[in-house]
Amino acid sequence: MTPREAFIAALERRPIVGRVPNFELVFYLTMEAFGRIHPSQRAYRQWDQMEEKERQLHREDMAEIYVMTAERFEHNAILLHPNPGTEEETGRLIDLVREKSADRYFLCLHGGATYGIPHGDNMMAFACRLADEPEKMKQEADERVDRALERAHRLSARGGLDGLALCTDYCFNTGPFLSPAQFSEFVAPFLDRLIRGYRDLGFYTILHTDGNIMPIIDMLVDAGPHALQSLDPQGGVDIAEVKRRYGHRVCLIGNVSCAALDTGTEQEIVASARYALKHGMPGGGYAFGTSNCVYTGMPLANYERMLDVWRREGNYAAGVAAA
Repeated sequence: MTPREAFIAALERRPIVGRVPNFELVFYLTMEAFGRIHPSQRAYRQWDQMEEKERQLHREDMAEIYVMTAERFEHNAILLHPNPGTEEETGRLIDLVREKSADRYFLCLHGGATYGIPHGDNMMAFACRLADEPEKMKQEADERVDRALERAHRLSARGGLDGLALCTDYCFNTGPFLSPAQFSEFVAPFLDRLIRGYRDLGFYTILHTDGNIMPIIDMLVDAGPHALQSLDPQGGVDIAEVKRRYGHRVCLIGNVSCAALDTGTEQEIVASARYALKHGMPGGGYAFGTSNCVYTGMPLANYERMLDVWRREGNYAAGVAAA
C-alpha cells in the first residue's frame, strides 16, 4: 500500500498489513527540522505586488515543505494550509503537492463550519445570543453549512482532494463549552448535515476536537465522520474506552499526550505512545498521532522519540480483522 492507501484503509476500518498509519493535523516545527518557515506562518502582505515568478517560487517552496515533512516523519496524510487562502491558490497548492509527491499521500483541507468555542472577546455575547435569539443562531448555523458545502462542491469538481478535516474545538479539558442539550440543538444537526454533504461528494471526513469530549461523544460519532482525531488524554479521554465503545463505527486518530511531548520525561512519552498503540491498534481503524498537533515550542527530539516507539511497536504482523 502507498501511504495514502493505508490511511484510507484505516479510515474505512479495513485490514492493514505493516505499520499503523501516522497523521498530524499540523507539523509546525519546519524551521527546526528543515530551516524553513511553515507555510501557515508566513505573512504575504505583498502577495499582490509580487511578480508571478516570485509567487511561483513561494508556491513551490510551500509544496516542498509539505512533502518533505511527510517523507521525513512518515506521515500518511497531509492537511494543507493554503497561504494565501484563495480558492485559486488552494487549487494550485493541491496540484503541486500531488505532483511533487507522485500522489503518495492523502490530501485534505480544513472543512469545519459549525459553532465551536468562541473567542474570549465575544464569548459572553455568543452565549447571550444563544439565549436571546436561538432561531437566528440556528439560521446562521445553517448558512455556515451552506457556504461550506458550496465550497466543497467546487473542490469536488476540480478534483485532487481526498478529504476534509473539521477542526472545530467544542470542549475544554473539563468538558464541552455548550451543555449536551445545547450542543444537540445548536451544533449536532448542523454537523450531521455538513458531514453527510461532504460524504455525498465523496470526501473522507476527519472530525477534530480536543478536550473532554465524553459528554457529547455519542453525538459526534452519530454525525458519521470517518474518524475522530485528538482523543485528548489531558481532557480525560481514554482511548481504551473510546475504542471499546465506538471502534466498530469510527476510525480513531491520535491520543499521544501533547503534555508529555511538551514537558514530560522520556518515560512518560514512551508510556503515552505505547498506550495509544496498545488500545488503538486492535481490529484496525486507528492512525497514530499526537493528541492535538506538533505545535511551535514542542521539542522536536520528543516528537522523534514518540515516532521511535511507533516504528518499533506500531506494526501489524498480518492483516487485521475489521473492527
